[in-house]
Amino acid sequence: MAWFIKTETFRLPYDQMIPHLQEHRRWVERLRRDGRRISSGYLVDGHGRPGGGGLLVLEALDHEAARSLVLQDPMIVSDSVDWMMQGWVPVVGDLGVG
Repeated sequence: MAWFIKTETFRLPYDQMIPHLQEHRRWVERLRRDGRRISSGYLVDGHGRPGGGGLLVLEALDHEAARSLVLQDPMIVSDSVDWMMQGWVPVVGDLGVG
């Protein structure tokens, strides 16, 4: 298994993002209940204020499997974020994601 990071920025004002964010959270919770190692959160500025984007860390067999899963993310399906996914090779430490 390998790790992947998806970063995203909102394409819509926050108030229009709320329904997509709620569905995204439900999607991540379902995946976690099914045993997936995945964690999602939002990015903040230096004052702790949400910065209009987020980060998703997930484990998958390979890049194609990770991409296939990420393309099911309700925020991507709704076309409400610009996003990028990259593989991530942890070298030191343990996040305990999952």
